[in-house]
Amino acid sequence: MNRTMRRAGRGLALAAGGLLAGCALLAPLPAPTGLAERLAAFPTRGLPLRAPVTVRWNDRHIPFIEAEDDGDAAFALGLVHAHLRLGQMAMARTIAYGRLSEAVGPLALDIDRGLRILSFPRAAAASERAMAPEALHWVRRFVEGINHYQDAARELPHEFRVLGLSREPWTVADVLTIGRLAGTDVNWLVWSDLLPLRARADWPELWARLAARGAASFPSFDAGESAGLERLLAGTGRTGSNSLALAPGRTDTGGAIIASDPHLGILAPNVWLLAGVRSPSYHAVGLMGPGLPVFAIGRAPRIAWGGANMRAASSDLFDASGLAARDIVERVEPVAVRWWFDSEATVRETPWGPILTDAPQLAGLDLPPLALKWTGHAASDEIGAMLAASRARNFAEFRAAFENFAVPGQNMLYADAEGNIGQIMAVRAPARDGPPADAVLDPAAHGAGWGAMRGVGDLPFAFNPPAGFLATANNRPAAGGPPVGFFFSSDDRARRMAAIVEAETPVGIETVKALQRDSRVESAVALRDLFLARLEETGLAAAADAGAAEAIRRMRAWDGHYRPESVGAVSFEQFRHGFISAFYVEAFGAEDGPVLAGVGRIAMLLREDIEAAGEAATRAALASGLEAAAAGLDRFANWADMHRLELSHPLAAAPLIGGRYRFAEHGVGGSSDSLMKTAHDSSADRHTVDYGSNARHISDMTDPDANWFVLLGGQDGWIESSTMLDQWPLWRDGDYVRMPLTPDAVRESFPRVLALEPAAP
Repeated sequence: MNRTMRRAGRGLALAAGGLLAGCALLAPLPAPTGLAERLAAFPTRGLPLRAPVTVRWNDRHIPFIEAEDDGDAAFALGLVHAHLRLGQMAMARTIAYGRLSEAVGPLALDIDRGLRILSFPRAAAASERAMAPEALHWVRRFVEGINHYQDAARELPHEFRVLGLSREPWTVADVLTIGRLAGTDVNWLVWSDLLPLRARADWPELWARLAARGAASFPSFDAGESAGLERLLAGTGRTGSNSLALAPGRTDTGGAIIASDPHLGILAPNVWLLAGVRSPSYHAVGLMGPGLPVFAIGRAPRIAWGGANMRAASSDLFDASGLAARDIVERVEPVAVRWWFDSEATVRETPWGPILTDAPQLAGLDLPPLALKWTGHAASDEIGAMLAASRARNFAEFRAAFENFAVPGQNMLYADAEGNIGQIMAVRAPARDGPPADAVLDPAAHGAGWGAMRGVGDLPFAFNPPAGFLATANNRPAAGGPPVGFFFSSDDRARRMAAIVEAETPVGIETVKALQRDSRVESAVALRDLFLARLEETGLAAAADAGAAEAIRRMRAWDGHYRPESVGAVSFEQFRHGFISAFYVEAFGAEDGPVLAGVGRIAMLLREDIEAAGEAATRAALASGLEAAAAGLDRFANWADMHRLELSHPLAAAPLIGGRYRFAEHGVGGSSDSLMKTAHDSSADRHTVDYGSNARHISDMTDPDANWFVLLGGQDGWIESSTMLDQWPLWRDGDYVRMPLTPDAVRESFPRVLALEPAAP
């Protein structure tokens, strides 16, 4: 979970670097495959169905399932997920169980040991027992569909051969464990940044400032209106999103509009797939996580929903150094290792959870034994909650659906055909009064928060707010009310959505589409203005040579938009990187300065740190920033030349052969804090987007067929498929795929038909 782990790669890419290149070379890429050929591989006869099922497909390989029985619909959905993403699902299962060494060899052993301590499967059995019968039946039939496809497939995905994966049967526990991996607590990533600094003498002050600044985030709504391993986890835990719900008084359609764009790891295949379902109990289209049989973002005939990660404080670290040996239970788990001797992983459990500091990734830090208490280690029912939400007929039912939802905490937005909009806080978190005094807590404080958990029924909500809109972007959910987190995102995206809505009312669909591609960052403009003022005050602007003067001119002319063609964005980012690097080394030393400069939320403190710094330190940092910007004038033609988005498979990290898994690289607009999030580390050099907006959704609630979605990349996970990357131009240009709900529109939009036939009695 420390910075060494972060630099090792993303998702399975962490482990793929351990592949023996010679073995991987034995598995050539599949031949290019068209849609007709891919659909010919889909099983249609002799299926364990109660009645015939129709699966309609559009030209983007997106299915719409029509079934007379809910269980049959779930079975067909399992077939669809396996058809599109079986390789990706198998890799996710391998990560979730800490079994990477089985696939990539001994270099993944330390990663597996860390994953075993995080214990994603820990609550699966209890969660399965606690599921409502209809939800459990749905998941069981979904799993049967996955297994049927896997068993019947003549050819398995390319990943199986490269990674040595077998046709291992799927279980309900596997689905729930993948769900827990998707529920990774974003606060773990905060800790990985900050724990290396905990030995500093000024740590208490630094922690207090960071916690207070994050908790002071701009709220999505006023609670008074309510009625009552880092990059291994980066594709899941490093989550964000924008979500916007507009009431009829704010739109030009006469009804509500809802829009969401989730922010996750940038990978090919995408971490989402698109689908539609119609059965007796379910009728929806939307975004699904591969291997998870629910619509995380979607539209039903009468309601639609979206959301953003709440960044809830769902975990705590407790100092376990005072525990007696008898209070620690140790278990040893076998770890199979490809191409090497098998090994073991030791997990020590305390009354508060596993001892996290036993993970090899934390071994180099001067820390006491720290026990991880996480809501995700207890039983909950996220799948049942999302299924119930998709069946809801009104806001009250929608809110009640999330009673047993725990992780990851979500700010869920709602809109319906009557024009109502709402927001709820879907989470289960310890009851807290304010920010913790430290990242590491005294066990004596355990009962104060964890003794009384809060859920959706205990937390504020919004319904038809006077402002006429709700916007959430990983900012603080509500003004007032009990605290649910302390490290929210910057306010840029939430404030930008609010400003656009206020300025553009009445808002139309085209405005919402433009909003999802908006690239202006107000805080960058404010910081630019501060830099320019200090350059003037110190005389550095007046003394600038020709190169430095041109960099200043470009920054001054910049409008704050990170458009692909912008040159001002290049000079600003180069200046900021040079300034921050020098500024924090001066303030915190050569060892801790770069660490602190790399902490993402340092931007929240930068302005006040500049105000408090002495003239000499500020002048030296300004000079470094100016030098970096001047040196970079001719390095890049524009922001897109510097800011790159790569569509690559996790296997791109494999030595020697990784290049063949890099399918496309493009210059893009946006930045870390723009609505079109294309997040990146601070850099004066060419860089690649870490994570960001990887899918989009818009629904006009006046028309059940007015639903638009797009994936960054494409729908199919089969390498070399014609629909693996075919939606990239749509995403780039602001276009969408229409996904209707009414029968006639579905038949028109999904013209390719597969008739699934039950087995003979």
